Amino acid sequence: MTNKPSIPFGKPQISQAELDAVKAVFDSGMLVHGTVTPAFEEAFAKRIGTKHAVAVASCTAGMHLTLFVREIGQGHKVAVPAMTHAATAHCVELAGATPVFVDVAPTTGNICPDQLDALTEPLSVIMPVHYLGLTCEMDRIQATANRHGAFILEDCAVALDAEYKGRKAGNLGLAGSFSFYPVKHMTSIEGGMVTTNDDQLAAQLRKRRAFGYNKALGERSRPGLYDVDELGFNYRMSEIEAAVGLAQMKRLNDFQAARAKNARALARALKDVEELTILPPPSHERPSTNYCLNVVLPKDGSISREGVMDVLKEDGIGFSVHYPGAVPLFTYYKEKYGYKEGQFPVAEWLASQTLSLPVGPHLTEGDPERIAEAVKDAVVKSRSS
Repeated sequence: MTNKPSIPFGKPQISQAELDAVKAVFDSGMLVHGTVTPAFEEAFAKRIGTKHAVAVASCTAGMHLTLFVREIGQGHKVAVPAMTHAATAHCVELAGATPVFVDVAPTTGNICPDQLDALTEPLSVIMPVHYLGLTCEMDRIQATANRHGAFILEDCAVALDAEYKGRKAGNLGLAGSFSFYPVKHMTSIEGGMVTTNDDQLAAQLRKRRAFGYNKALGERSRPGLYDVDELGFNYRMSEIEAAVGLAQMKRLNDFQAARAKNARALARALKDVEELTILPPPSHERPSTNYCLNVVLPKDGSISREGVMDVLKEDGIGFSVHYPGAVPLFTYYKEKYGYKEGQFPVAEWLASQTLSLPVGPHLTEGDPERIAEAVKDAVVKSRSS
């Protein structure tokens, strides 16, 4: 075991500013339905460049709520990349619709436009996931959506500030959903945000995230009086979470700069390891927003991922996997829809051979080089075992 301090995969960057913001909310006595959440929404919409941003309980809640509001359900089919977090597909299932899985491109991990375009079954929605913060080929995806009469719902969970032809992720379809989980680009403890330019969708998202209340009866002068004229959920964000998120936004430029610097340093230190494929590729025309850096081991299994993991753990280097399985081959989807191994070869390769390395703003000077040296050592030891 190394005597050096461990380097976690991620660590929330909480300063006195966040603590002060939280205290101010507690002192106000207004923990939900206050003024901080709208302020957070306004600031976030401005950053993404959309007319609206609607705060919700999580990115998952935002995607599910959008599908619900647009009445996507039984009989609808939704295109989902095979390489993503299970939440993307779960939202489709929870809506009552059917996910149609599409393999991903080997150089990006994003949904493959050729395979998407080859689908003959009618689609109601396409849900591109900007894998590792690298935007998808949205012109191709939009053309396919137009052909089907489908709308685009972006999964932007790890793509905050990602850009495509001058527009940010979350402003490339009907709506986009973001995650503020503790180790993402910024945090609100838990929570998410849906961005859109559609006035009607935004209004419905705000209403349906809070049970479908129609508060016209009570308004501010008579709190507690309301009607319910539509179905809704309890998908609200608290004022505490919004306060943390708003404080984080003021530090976001520094976070993003640190991620970019760390990712460049780590990729540079690993470039001479021929066995490794680096995702996102550092030279890609659309830069990643550097949620993490993936190293992908050879398809032939000549290097044991478990062996690499063991060495990194011994050296105190945190890591993760994005993601540990092609979603259609997870037991739930495999048993329900009959998918078989070999149907999604790229997603299966990434799932079985990928390690995700840290590049977050918690890294200190020299950490990227230390991580790279540990990876090199692990590759050598795992190759010879």
